[in-house]
Amino acid sequence: LKYDAQNRSVISGIKRVSKPGLRVYVKSKKIVPVLNGFGISIISTPQGIMTDKEAKRLNVGGEVICSVW
Repeated sequence: LKYDAQNRSVISGIKRVSKPGLRVYVKSKKIVPVLNGFGISIISTPQGIMTDKEAKRLNVGGEVICSVW
């Protein structure tokens, strides 16, 4: 893990979005930022696994795996 100057973990939370019983898919136009841009979403796309910012830039949607902040 990575720690900041006060010896606190940089990652403060992780939430699994898609689960085996409930898959969550999102189109590129519907990708929303996590915590107003302070976090990221990990998205599995046909072009591979990428962050929400990369998927939006490449105009590709996919399955939202998790959110990290």
